[in-house]
Amino acid sequence: MPTKISRAFKDISLSFTRHPVTNDITVLKNEDAIKKSVMNLCRTSINERFFNPLIGTRIGQSLFEINDPDIAEFLEQDIENTLNNYEPRIKVKSVNSESILDSNELNIKVEYDIVGLPLPLQNIEFLLQPSKL
Repeated sequence: MPTKISRAFKDISLSFTRHPVTNDITVLKNEDAIKKSVMNLCRTSINERFFNPLIGTRIGQSLFEINDPDIAEFLEQDIENTLNNYEPRIKVKSVNSESILDSNELNIKVEYDIVGLPLPLQNIEFLLQPSKL
């Protein structure tokens, strides 16, 4: 059965910068829009969004936990569930985390396919850090 090609994806840029020619808010397209959405979902804590408090992960609460494989597996599963539930434009292939003990940081790597677009496997890697007071 052939794969159905979807239309292009667009999201507004959350920096709210103006486009120099049109003076409209700049937009993110296709893989850039989805990449930003994946990062935002992973970095959002549960109860942080007013109109949908269920969106988010428990990563922020776990950055100071003792490093062990069970916590890493829990965080990977939490990220995967959040992305599967709230980002329908992707199909998650894998989520891996690596703890950096000295600084309580967590390196996250997510691999995913974009649904409906003939693009290669996408991956995104980012570092989660505890906030500084």
